[in-house]
Amino acid sequence: MRTYSAKPAEAQAARTWWIVDAKGQPLGRLASKVANVLRGKTKPTFTPHVDTGDFVVVINASQVKVTGAKADDKKYHRHTGRPGSLRTETFRNVIVRRPEVPIEMAVRGMLPKNSLGRSLLRKLKIYPTAEHPHAAQKPAPLAL
Repeated sequence: MRTYSAKPAEAQAARTWWIVDAKGQPLGRLASKVANVLRGKTKPTFTPHVDTGDFVVVINASQVKVTGAKADDKKYHRHTGRPGSLRTETFRNVIVRRPEVPIEMAVRGMLPKNSLGRSLLRKLKIYPTAEHPHAAQKPAPLAL
């Protein structure tokens, strides 16, 4: 029995589009499911070093939920590299200002930390409301 290794050209031909409604979903559970689909772990042709995943469109990102006191305790940091430029913001403030950031950062943390992970993240499309410009790709609903 020989081990199957997917080729990049084969993986690109077999890509599908999925749509996920984030309304009322817990952030971590949503992110882990999306990361698995982006990575291609739901397919029998999964190969760790090849991008075999699908495209994922997340809608209603502004209505994602966190449990417990995480809305006030969870902090997002950013730093420009200049002295004294560390900015910290709570989940409650970030979800109002830029609703796609919490989902993007949660999924990014679950992907590989290399060039493969960066290319996988480009297949993730996040929108704060139900409107999205990917209707032509006919995304199928992804059950969570």
